[in-house]
Amino acid sequence: MTTSVLLINGPNLNLLGSRETSVYGSRTLADIEKEASETAQKLGVSLTCFQSNHEGALIDRIHAAFKEGVDFIIINAGALTHTSIGLRDALVGVAIPFVEIHISNIYQREEFRHTSLLAAKAIGAIVGLGPAGYRLALEFAAGYKN
Repeated sequence: MTTSVLLINGPNLNLLGSRETSVYGSRTLADIEKEASETAQKLGVSLTCFQSNHEGALIDRIHAAFKEGVDFIIINAGALTHTSIGLRDALVGVAIPFVEIHISNIYQREEFRHTSLLAAKAIGAIVGLGPAGYRLALEFAAGYKN
């Protein structure tokens, strides 16, 4: 049973609440992380949140998660979803199960956003459900048995 989850948010997600509110809504990343932490506590899961605008920092955090014994990763890689082979390889390399999430429905947006380099290796993906996707991913992770 999952006891520890790492929530990773990639580039520009620190701008939630002020960035393209018609696409991403008005909730900030701090709001989303606070709700996720409350949900994790109710589920009896330890949650660590991490955000970076730097690909290497995200990769380093994934590597550290392996050393820490993290059971599950929830990742919103932002634009790196569509471009980062390095991020994909880090997730595959540590072999920690993960769910990919996106606030917006990437399949209703520009064509270049329709391809995820992470999806084929993810347990699943939650797209287009807004901030609720984080809660749903956490509920799934809490019940996941590897």
